Amino acid sequence: MSTFSAIDDDNETDQDDFTPGIEPQATWCPGCGDFGVLKALKQAMPEVGRSPDETLLVTGIGCSGKLSSYFESYGFHSIHGRSLPIARAAKLANPGLEVIAAGGDGDGYGIGGNHFMHTARENHDMTYIVFNNEIFGLTKGQTSPTSPKGHKSKTQPHGSAKDPVRPLTLSLASGASYIARTAAVNPKQAKEILVEAIEHDGFAHVDFLTQCPTWNKDAKEYVPYTDIQDDDEFDFDIHDRREAADMMYEAESRLWEGEVLTGRFYHDENRLSYDQEKRDIGEMPDDPLAERYFDEDAEWERTADKLIERHT
Repeated sequence: MSTFSAIDDDNETDQDDFTPGIEPQATWCPGCGDFGVLKALKQAMPEVGRSPDETLLVTGIGCSGKLSSYFESYGFHSIHGRSLPIARAAKLANPGLEVIAAGGDGDGYGIGGNHFMHTARENHDMTYIVFNNEIFGLTKGQTSPTSPKGHKSKTQPHGSAKDPVRPLTLSLASGASYIARTAAVNPKQAKEILVEAIEHDGFAHVDFLTQCPTWNKDAKEYVPYTDIQDDDEFDFDIHDRREAADMMYEAESRLWEGEVLTGRFYHDENRLSYDQEKRDIGEMPDDPLAERYFDEDAEWERTADKLIERHT
């Protein structure tokens, strides 16, 4: 079955369909929070109604980058910090694909921070899962962009002198239209949030707290946690940017103090995605560009020709 013939078919799937036959058992460290991401994603896909043939998972470098090896779908293991531009290109060429990108906190908020900011700003229609364990895990425990101030590591033996990045606030300021935080220790909420993020038409950012028992024992397991949608203390409108910003600041500040707040923080249902805006102004064809590779009669166009024609 090809990607094009599979898209929009009524195929019933279950989570076992997303377990690859070649490498079915993940080899992360025992107790790693990455197992929670994999499980939640496998559980979410059947509820979304997508099959492996309709899905592309692009990963970066790091422990999180192994996700595409343990998840049955089209996959691309990119270089460090570059999962988003590859995912963007795939979605623009074949809008019918369900595109998911994933990376760690160092991969997404550090090395690939510029791609994160501009993908959110342009509101590309995809889901971005960031494994946030507040440490560089695969390279054996260096300080990452989300490591709290004072955290001691191999690269900061006397404690980090820098305040960590605020990923939720950064995401909102950049322009993401769906922003949530969940944790590996909360599998039910994690699955529900991933379903919402994948179904969202626009850039959906999920900051996924994943404990690292090997290289970041200070972070423990992000428990106990509080679901902000279920607690009367937190009454705010997730559709209001100002209220969402205040709630994000509160959640990010409390995390450094040891209190974990998870849930949905912002949702803009009305903003058009990047590819839809491009189609509306005539800069993207209605038929997927990727299909032209399989159409011998397709007429190829060069963007440069249009630009030259416009200025002559």
